[in-house]
Amino acid sequence: MREWIAEPDAPRIIDVRTPAEFETAHIPGSYNVPLHLLQEHTGEISGHLDQDVVLVCRSGQRAAQAEQHLAAAGLSNVHLLDGGILAWQHHAAPVKTGRARWDIERQVRLVAGGLVLLFVIGGLLIPGLQYAAAAVGAGLAIAALTNTCAMGMLLAKLPYNRGASCDLDSVVTQLRTGTAK
Repeated sequence: MREWIAEPDAPRIIDVRTPAEFETAHIPGSYNVPLHLLQEHTGEISGHLDQDVVLVCRSGQRAAQAEQHLAAAGLSNVHLLDGGILAWQHHAAPVKTGRARWDIERQVRLVAGGLVLLFVIGGLLIPGLQYAAAAVGAGLAIAALTNTCAMGMLLAKLPYNRGASCDLDSVVTQLRTGTAK
């Protein structure tokens, strides 16, 4: 993949992680198009992807979801970076780093674990509250079965995970002018 990215007709690297994750570490020359933005505006974004595209996320799950959306929009020139940015970093490939932030998966574990703990302890004072912990557990099981995560999608919309260049107009301008980060 490194060799392909270094070629003159290199593919566009689209990183579908949150702006906060992107800021922490990303492949030089990549474009940050958060998954939720790509899902909401697939048609408009896909119109600016006329060359080969490599999708990147943390481990590959969000990139696979993005690939499905782009394929449904008629793009056949889409590829996934196997193993995501974690594999890229594991192979000592070049990355541009910034301020360290927690990735979405870690945030989900913190919030879900905190809610379960709160509901179980709260259930000692308020009978029945422990069933809310069961609801969180059921949500996590559904997330695993469907390979989607509602809590992760909600957390991605928090100000901590958003960036100044996260809106559609900024993303389209970057894609149109070829000004990657």
